[in-house]
Amino acid sequence: MLMMVLAVERAQAQKLDEERMTRDVKVAENVLATLIKQKFDGKRMFFPLSVTGTYQEGYGVTFSLPADYTTPIIFSFPSEDMVIIDDAQGVSTGEYRVQRRNRENDREFEWTLKDRRQANMDSLRDISNEKIIEAAKEFLADYGDMISQLKPEEKIVITNRGGNQPRMWVTHMVKSPGRNHLSIEMLKADLNSFRQNKLTRDQLLNKITVVNAEAVDEAEPDLELLSTIFSRLYRQDLSKTFFSEGNIYYERLKDFGAVYYMHTFSSNRTFNGTYDMPTVDLRDVDQATRDKKVKELYPIFEQELKENIVEYGRTVKSLGDDEVLAFNVRLTQCTECGIPSTLEVSVKSAVLKEYGNGKIDKNTALGKVQVKRGSNQ
Repeated sequence: MLMMVLAVERAQAQKLDEERMTRDVKVAENVLATLIKQKFDGKRMFFPLSVTGTYQEGYGVTFSLPADYTTPIIFSFPSEDMVIIDDAQGVSTGEYRVQRRNRENDREFEWTLKDRRQANMDSLRDISNEKIIEAAKEFLADYGDMISQLKPEEKIVITNRGGNQPRMWVTHMVKSPGRNHLSIEMLKADLNSFRQNKLTRDQLLNKITVVNAEAVDEAEPDLELLSTIFSRLYRQDLSKTFFSEGNIYYERLKDFGAVYYMHTFSSNRTFNGTYDMPTVDLRDVDQATRDKKVKELYPIFEQELKENIVEYGRTVKSLGDDEVLAFNVRLTQCTECGIPSTLEVSVKSAVLKEYGNGKIDKNTALGKVQVKRGSNQ
C-alpha cells in the first residue's frame, strides 16, 4: 500500500512540475517579447512578434522568433505603385511610406535606387539583429532563472529558426535583404554561478554563445547534391516510414553550416474519409489505425534519419570542420499522439569527415549526432 501511495505522489508531482514548467515558459515568452519590443523604442514592428517557447528534457528551453520578424523588406510590384519602406527608424518600427511614380518616366530613377536600397536594407537588417541579440542577452542574464526547474546542464536558447522553413515566400514579387540565422544560448549552470556571485555580470555575458550567420546565395554542388539525395530517399516509393513531397530545400549559413528543411507526411486522405499509408502499404484505414501506426513509425523515422545524415552527409566537402550539417523537420500531423511536432538533427562536419575517412566507425559517428525534439503534438 505504501509503495502505491508513493507511486501516486510521484506521478502527481511530475504532473505539477509539467504544469509549472508550462507556466514559467509562457511567462518568459511574454518577458522576452516585451524586451525585444522595447529595443525598438516600443513602436509597432512591421511583423507581429510571436515568441514560442518549448522545453525538452535534457536539452532545455528554446524560444523561437519568427524568421522574418525584423527583416526590412521592399515591395516592388509591376504596376504604377512602388512601396518603399522608410529610413532606419521607419523600417525597424514597421512604418513605411508609399510613393506613386509613373513607371515610364521614372524607370531610370527606379534602377538608380535599387542598389542603394539593397545596401540600406542589409544595413538595417544588421541593426535589427543587434537589437535582438542585446535584448536576448538581457533576458538570459536578468530573467533566465524564471524557468526555475531547469537543470544545470540544460540550456536556454533564443533563435529565429522557429518556423523550420526557409523564407520560401520571397519570390520575384518581393525584394529583401539576405536572411541571418540568429542563435543566442546560455547554460543554466552559468546563470547559477552568477546568482551565487561566482561570476560577474560581464563574465556571464561573455559566456553566452551568439551565432549570427548570414545566409549565402551561391549554390554549392555538394550541398545541391545532398538535397537531391534526400528528396529521393523520402519519396513514397523508397521511404518505409514518413515521406516528403517535392524538393528538400537548404540554406547555406556563413561560418555556421547548412540547414535542410523537410516537411514529412505519413498518409493521404481518401475521398471517403479514410487514410492510405503508402510507405507501409496500408489502404483505407480509419483515424485510430492511422494514428497508432504513426506512433509506431516515429522512432524508426528518427533513427533512420540520423543514419541517413551520417551515411550521405559524408559526401559534403564544402563545410568547415566546425560547421554543422542540420536537418529541420516538420513532422506529420498526429493530434495527441505524443510525437514531436518538429525535429532538429545536426552533426559537425568534422564528424562526417572522420567517418568518411575511416577514422571512426558508424556507431561512434551516430553517437555524436545531436537531436532536438520540439513540443509534442
